Amino acid sequence: MRRFPHQARKKSRIEIIPMIDVMMFLLVFFVLISINVIPALGIKMNLPSANAVKEEHPPIRVIISIAADGSYQLDGQNFSSLVGLKASLMGLKYQNEAKAGKNALIDASPRLAVIINGDEQSPLQRLVDVMDMLKASGIDSMTIASKKK
Repeated sequence: MRRFPHQARKKSRIEIIPMIDVMMFLLVFFVLISINVIPALGIKMNLPSANAVKEEHPPIRVIISIAADGSYQLDGQNFSSLVGLKASLMGLKYQNEAKAGKNALIDASPRLAVIINGDEQSPLQRLVDVMDMLKASGIDSMTIASKKK
C-alpha cells in the first residue's frame, strides 16, 4: 500500500482589524455629518448693538482665616494683628482698582469677595472685629465658611 505524503492544510483566517478600522471611520463620518445636519435648538436671532458697553468681571476672592491663638491669615500670609491685615487687604483692593483703571471700558473696579474661615475655638469677638474692619474698609461682600455637621 502506498501512502501519499500528508500535507498539513493551512487554516484560513479572517482578519478583522481592517474591518474595525473601516467601521470606526464610518462611525466618525456619520457622527460628524449628523451634527451638521441636525439644526441647533433654540431661536436664531441677531442681537442689537449698543455704544456704551460695561464689562462685567467676577469678584476676586480672598480668604481670611482666624486661628484659635488670635493670629490672622490673608490667603496664607500670617498677620498678628488686624492693623497689618487691614493694610494688606487695602493694598490688594487698591491694586485691583488700579488694574481696572487702566481699561477705559471698565466703569467699576473688580469687587473683593472675602471668605472668613474661623477656628471653632476662636472667640466670637475676633470674627466681629474682622467683619467691622471689612465694613470700615468698604468691602461689602463677605461670607463665613463652615462645614456640614
